[in-house]
Amino acid sequence: MKTTHIAAAALALLAAAGAQADGHYVPGVEGIQAASVPPPGMYYLGYLVNYSIDDFRAPGSSDNLPGHNSGTVTALANRFVWVTGHKLLGADYGVEAIVPLMRTSLTINAAGISDSRSGVGDVYLGPLVLGWHGPQWDAVAAAGLWFDNAGTSHPASPGKGFKSTMLTGGLTYYFDGAKTLSGAALMRYEFNGRKSDGFRPGDQLTLEWGLGKSFGALSAGLVGYSQWQTTNDGGTGASSDKAARHAVGAELVYPVPGAGVFLKGAVYKEVSARAGTGPQAKGSLVRFTLVKAF
Repeated sequence: MKTTHIAAAALALLAAAGAQADGHYVPGVEGIQAASVPPPGMYYLGYLVNYSIDDFRAPGSSDNLPGHNSGTVTALANRFVWVTGHKLLGADYGVEAIVPLMRTSLTINAAGISDSRSGVGDVYLGPLVLGWHGPQWDAVAAAGLWFDNAGTSHPASPGKGFKSTMLTGGLTYYFDGAKTLSGAALMRYEFNGRKSDGFRPGDQLTLEWGLGKSFGALSAGLVGYSQWQTTNDGGTGASSDKAARHAVGAELVYPVPGAGVFLKGAVYKEVSARAGTGPQAKGSLVRFTLVKAF
């Protein structure tokens, strides 16, 4: 009886809150020197991310939904950054935009769902990026808006169905004068809006961190991320339970001399996850990043 009840609740909550209760920002895309803004110029950053879902936590718990439940999310997030060369509050001023392309496949037997969809995800526009640089530190502050332009009609649709205002702040500190050893922390806070049906996902805090060491041109280090739902969901079916997940991993960074290109690769394993109102995914993430300066 309990298993049947959980499966029925999961089906209803998947329809109301999406495959997992969270915001727009995908953790694990930044790691070593995460809070360091590049010097003035135009940049393209391509994040190719594959998130493999091992299972889903049942609503309000750290227990898995009954049966076999899995999924895969593959995304290419195209990020465009212009650091203008102008100063604001003593920082380099820039703007940015993110256009994600996504492919999502979900098999959630507990809710009778098997769905795969591809498309353009919700777009982010950031009119404020500030980067400070000290002798042994870098800092960043930013603000922008996630739009609700993408489709939401199916469980695996690329859109979230609501807008979010995102604030960013972070610090990279270099432990030696040669800047070969670094520690970084980058925090993003999302104020989530309402869906068309009146459901409002709770706000979300994301922390990404990295400890890096340079070995000549190559850099390597430990990375990780945590996400916490900070406010209650609102609307029909909402509960006071809050979602959270935590992951650790490793990253390599390699510059291509003369081409203005940096290549980055990272792997993450989520070590814990707890669901809020809706089911919460738990899995592993692989990320490849291309950074090109123009």
